[in-house]
Amino acid sequence: MRERRNEDLLARKRKKKIMKIKNTKKAPAEKVVAKKVEKPEEPKAPKAEKQAVTFTVHADKDKAVYVAGEFNDWDPTAKKMAYKARKGIYEATLNLKPGTYQYKFVIDGVWCADPENAEAVANDQGTFNSVVTVK
Repeated sequence: MRERRNEDLLARKRKKKIMKIKNTKKAPAEKVVAKKVEKPEEPKAPKAEKQAVTFTVHADKDKAVYVAGEFNDWDPTAKKMAYKARKGIYEATLNLKPGTYQYKFVIDGVWCADPENAEAVANDQGTFNSVVTVK
């Protein structure tokens, strides 16, 4: 019977979330019922909107042309570029979040830096990757 009372008492304490606060004057501990206080919700920063970025490269018609980079884990066949006969170029548009991305074109299996982009960085293959910055 005594065990049952102790269990009931413990259950009620848990239910009410009773906390003991220690007093530095060594006075008997006070019992306080803790109340959950909701924090005011902070406004969330707006999500960075993706920007349409168009990549273009001059290459002969009937070539297999792709763009690969950090935005698609350097997959050489992830984004095929379309040939634009009027302009004589291959073109692909990607929606990218703001940031800086390295990329290359893959033309018939050959990796090529963008010849029309002066921004480039050296890579671990001993060549250069083109760089695009999305704001």
